[in-house]
Parts: sequence; structure tokens; C-alpha cells
Amino acid sequence: MTASLKFLIGSIALTGAVAYLIYAGVQQGGVYYFKIDEFLAEQESYRGEAVRVAGRVTVGSVTRKMTPTGEELKFQIGDFVSDGEAKDTVKVHFVGVTPDMFKAEGGSDVIVEGKFDGAVIHAQSVMTSCPSKYEAEAQQQAAGGVPSGS
Repeated sequence: MTASLKFLIGSIALTGAVAYLIYAGVQQGGVYYFKIDEFLAEQESYRGEAVRVAGRVTVGSVTRKMTPTGEELKFQIGDFVSDGEAKDTVKVHFVGVTPDMFKAEGGSDVIVEGKFDGAVIHAQSVMTSCPSKYEAEAQQQAAGGVPSGS
């Protein structure tokens, strides 16, 4: 076998391996991203799928329990309404490290990522967004006002 033929075979094998790794990474890391109202409208079609859903934790829906693997959280998320109460919600189950800005009473804006079983999102991660006070301060500064905390 000549050196150029060996090089060609090696190049094809390497290109195939890299292509497979890229494909596998995209398949494993690809998740549907929704705001809660989009998810609720089509939730049955995402049964068994990995999803990432943004919503607000419903006030009064949070239960916490310590386990050997971390804190177990069960809560519901609904639409981004001002008081944290929503009529349409989806249940979330999470075991792990609770984000610092997660409010035990509810009302936190969160993004949950996990697998939806048709009734509950079994979350591998829960991320909180910045409190809305920062948004209000940014709007005041854009309008030429002075933030209330200064």
C-alpha cells in the first residue's frame, strides 16, 4: 500500500469520526426551548422529549426535602404574571443544588431543563433569572432617572 493511499484512508476515517462526534453531540445536547405558554399549548407532543421551559414558580407550590443526593424540589411553573399565581401550570421535580435566588415561597422566574414525562418535567437543572428590580433600574436609567437604590 502506498503512502498516499494510507493518508487518504486515514483522512477519510478521521473525517468520519469527527462527523459522528458532531452529530452525536448535537443529538444529545439538542433540547426544545419554550416559554411556558408555548409549552402548555403543545405539551402532549413533547412527551418523552428533553425540554427547556421558562416560567414563573407558582406561589405556594414549592415543597423541599433534603436527600443524600441534594435538595429535592417539587414545584409548579406558570405564566409570567405579576403576582406569581397562574391558572395553567406544569409540575417540576428536581434533585440537586438549589439556585441561590430561588424563592422558597415561589414567584421566582426560572428556566428548567429536563425530560417531560407527560405530567412532570424531571429537571436536571434549574436556573433562576435576575430579579425584576434590575429591569426597573435599567428602565429608569434609560429614561434619565436615578435608580431607587442609589
